Parts: sequence; C-alpha cells; structure tokens
Amino acid sequence: MTKALQHEHIARQWFAAFNAHQLEQLLSLYDEQAQHYSPKLKQRQPETEGLIKGKAALRAWWQDAFERLPGLHYEVTSLTANDDRVFMEYIRQVPGEEDMRVAEVLEIGDGSILASRVYHG
Repeated sequence: MTKALQHEHIARQWFAAFNAHQLEQLLSLYDEQAQHYSPKLKQRQPETEGLIKGKAALRAWWQDAFERLPGLHYEVTSLTANDDRVFMEYIRQVPGEEDMRVAEVLEIGDGSILASRVYHG
C-alpha cells in the first residue's frame, strides 16, 4: 500500500472515530506531541490563539465538544492524500445549527497524525 493510501486510510479511521465520538480511538491516531489549530478553538479558548499541543489538550478539547454537541457529525465530501498529508473537506453538522463547510489538513509521519489545521469561514 502506498503512503498516500495509508494516509487516506488514517483519515477514514479519523472520521469513523470522530463521528462515533470514540475519543480514545480518535486520539490513538495522533502522535503524543501532535498540534491542532482551529478557528473554533480560538473562539472558545482565546488564550490558546487557536493552537493546542499534545494528547492531553486534544482530549480535553474533543471531550468538551462531544459533551456540548452530542449530535455533532462530519459528512465527508472529499479526501486528497499524498506522502505527507491528507486534505479533507467535510460538512460540519449539528442539530439546530446551520451546516458549515470545513477544510482540514492532517500532517502525517510514521503512521501518526503530527498536526491538524482546520479552515472555515
């Protein structure tokens, strides 16, 4: 299997874990020192400037999201993978909120997500 296909597989595992709100399964895809940037993070926790580092911070961020938004779901619209990263496009769906188009990049090395960056309007 090529690196690009391996990385696409990681992205598909990411969506499966996220949509099932399986926090530990989701975290298992990340490197211990992984970084995550998100405009939503910047809004909810301005002191972070949108960037968190390490699995403990990722766990706290997603656990809060899953508890606050039990209906949170991502609908995949496109995955593009290469030897270093996966570019993911999806629709963020939360009951009672307008759907939001999102792009996210996963940087992958040695089979783990090293960094993720979220982009939306």
